[in-house]
Amino acid sequence: MSLCSLRPPKTLLALIALAFAYPSATGIGSAQTPATDPVPRMQQLIQSYAKSKIPVDQFMGSVLVAQGDKVLIDQGYGSANLDWGIPNAPDTRFRLGSLTKQFTAASILLLEQRGKLSTSDLVKKYVPEAPPSWDRMTLYEVLTHTAGIPDFTSFPDYRATEWRATTPPELVSRFIRRPLEFEPGTQYRYSNSGYVLLGYILEKVAGMPYADFLQQNLFTPLGLADTGVDRSQMVMPHRAQGYDAHPQGPTIARYVDMTVPFSAGDLYSTTQDLWKWEKALFGGKVLSPASLAKMTTPNQNTYALGIEVQQIAGHKVYVHGGAVEGFKTSLAYFPDEKNGPVTIVVLSNLGAAVEKMTDGLAAILFGIPVKFAPKTAAMPTEVTLSPKLLQDYVGAYRFSPALTIVITLSGNQLISQTNGQSRVPLYAESETKFFTGISEGEFEFNRDAAGKVISMTLYRNGTGTVGAKD
Repeated sequence: MSLCSLRPPKTLLALIALAFAYPSATGIGSAQTPATDPVPRMQQLIQSYAKSKIPVDQFMGSVLVAQGDKVLIDQGYGSANLDWGIPNAPDTRFRLGSLTKQFTAASILLLEQRGKLSTSDLVKKYVPEAPPSWDRMTLYEVLTHTAGIPDFTSFPDYRATEWRATTPPELVSRFIRRPLEFEPGTQYRYSNSGYVLLGYILEKVAGMPYADFLQQNLFTPLGLADTGVDRSQMVMPHRAQGYDAHPQGPTIARYVDMTVPFSAGDLYSTTQDLWKWEKALFGGKVLSPASLAKMTTPNQNTYALGIEVQQIAGHKVYVHGGAVEGFKTSLAYFPDEKNGPVTIVVLSNLGAAVEKMTDGLAAILFGIPVKFAPKTAAMPTEVTLSPKLLQDYVGAYRFSPALTIVITLSGNQLISQTNGQSRVPLYAESETKFFTGISEGEFEFNRDAAGKVISMTLYRNGTGTVGAKD
């Protein structure tokens, strides 16, 4: 199951995906000046994904590319609703997943500016019922995913509870008594639980619901008329239906009650509104210079506060991705371009290629050759395995301190989840090897001499990386 996701290159899968977007003969750092209008080439790139038959490269959604005040692309592709054949458009509203986190982080910083709290405050000042292991945890550590709070979207019971309407206190109760994954401030690990906790604290400090605070302090003042907190039951004009890509074709995504993502992933928006948001946030209309500097300064790895600070094609970018059942999103802002800041928004209701598309669009704009998505590719043949055999593979596989893949079993289907991100079905091609149907990778489970499963090898482009089973 998916809730929210990071933007690459946080995970091994995403690191390797960059090799697809940027051929080795060119290199990510070899930015050039485009000799011709980049827009036709960017449109060709988008269409290659929109027309691809390969699940990993399929795309339906909306894309906006702007530089300064000039819109280069603002267009919908494919269907907002396949049942009715309703096309996606610039005003189609998509669920954002983890793009919500930068709105939550900005809201906490607004409260700090107003003297209502400090990001250096201890969490227990606002959550006194927290256990002793939380005694030294600060809001800043929660904002930067360095608090050690376990991610509730990776808990074994998450899939069985994601359909149920839930209050913020109920969400916090799911993880507050669980052991921390590490001492606060000592490591980085992405946690949706942390941003749920921030929304819970925001409501206490502001004295109003999270949705009302964002509406009154961000959406209305900035003119974001097509942005808001999603609720599964409400009627919403121009709402896109989310779909999952499978080898046999798109399927309607699994239901999630949007009270569950809460302040970690419950917003919806459009490409135009997200462009407005980027211009307002980085144009000084939301936060003071000091607060904006805090929001955009990484703590550990590349993560700051609800935003990652990276390099794409040799250019500095503030970026984040998101995922929630049936939707994947990417929002990138390049602040230092000579012809004005560049904003790239990719919102998808089918397909997992939004990061590759964002990287490819940036590369074209900066004069770097890219490969387009292939139209077709042979998929492995799926075989059926017994639930007893599949049960052997259930567990957590640690590839690095920052990368863990959790394998669960749902019926006769293995499910893979990376660091609390999208849950992806695995399809067996042999007793030990599996493919996803939405990626070029392959999973192989390894046993010791006694027959016990001890590790998993992830193969990408002929290269294997081993994760030990916890």
